[in-house]
Amino acid sequence: MTAVLRVVNRTLVGLTGLLLAALGGSVLAVGLGVRPPSWWIHHGRHDVLLSDAERTRWRDAGWWWPAVLAALAVLVLLALWWLTAVLRRRRLSEVRVDTGDGEGALLRGRALEGVLTDDAARQEGVAHTRLLLTGRRTAPRARVWLRLEPDVDPGTVLRDLTAQALTHARESAGLAKLPAEVRLRTVKHRAERVT
Repeated sequence: MTAVLRVVNRTLVGLTGLLLAALGGSVLAVGLGVRPPSWWIHHGRHDVLLSDAERTRWRDAGWWWPAVLAALAVLVLLALWWLTAVLRRRRLSEVRVDTGDGEGALLRGRALEGVLTDDAARQEGVAHTRLLLTGRRTAPRARVWLRLEPDVDPGTVLRDLTAQALTHARESAGLAKLPAEVRLRTVKHRAERVT
């Protein structure tokens, strides 16, 4: 999904840039006195973009305003989708591991996520684990979501996660530090029936 989004993003930005450059260049050329072709929207230096007749041609038609509003709504929704997709935090694809020989190696981010998730899931009192690596490949950051069993001390789970899973991953990858944001929730359970 990320690769598709990257291609769509680059294509849209490239096409928008080309269109704006072509329109801006043509308006500048006509303004400087270049004679445009007969089919062009501007015919001279003092020509307006839309004349009164062009601007009000379909105003009385019943379909005009719903069509304009629908097109603008679609454009706004597409722009918001694109903006949220661009601003969303990306998953880290690689982590640079210090091998000790000055060269280093690249570790797949998903592999490190998998090991961290397995280590965290093995902790006592953890029902479900989700983990995401963000940041730069030389300075990764972990975002961890833990769902805890009922009657588990969250402080103990957090200390165990820090001392075991995060420390193990940091030392294995040769990282100076591995900052983590941990969110804890408890599993909902039904009230016990007393007989």
